[in-house]
Amino acid sequence: MSFQSDILAGDIAQTVTLAGRLDSATAPGFEKTLHDLFLHPARRVLMDFSGLDYISSAGLRVVLMAAKRSKQSQGQLVLCNLQPHVREVFEISGFLKILNIAENQDLALAQLQA
Repeated sequence: MSFQSDILAGDIAQTVTLAGRLDSATAPGFEKTLHDLFLHPARRVLMDFSGLDYISSAGLRVVLMAAKRSKQSQGQLVLCNLQPHVREVFEISGFLKILNIAENQDLALAQLQA
């Protein structure tokens, strides 16, 4: 399975939906997409992982870099809908402690509005 990301502009935030596998083959393209997204200051971004089946260390690095860029630009990044096996990778890596993660989109949007 390949990787796909879509960006939808919303009233509160830009929503990035992920599907497929985020690994060493697909991470560079996604990193470019996210880099361009955070060129705008104070951008609010919601990343929806509901369709993501797999994430490798390369994918984790891209997510971490997005969080850093968000912080540098005074923006916000909230992740939501992590599948159990993807959530486990975030937990093992320690990312659950350093990233903003919500159970679903409604809770993520509430975090971004606060």
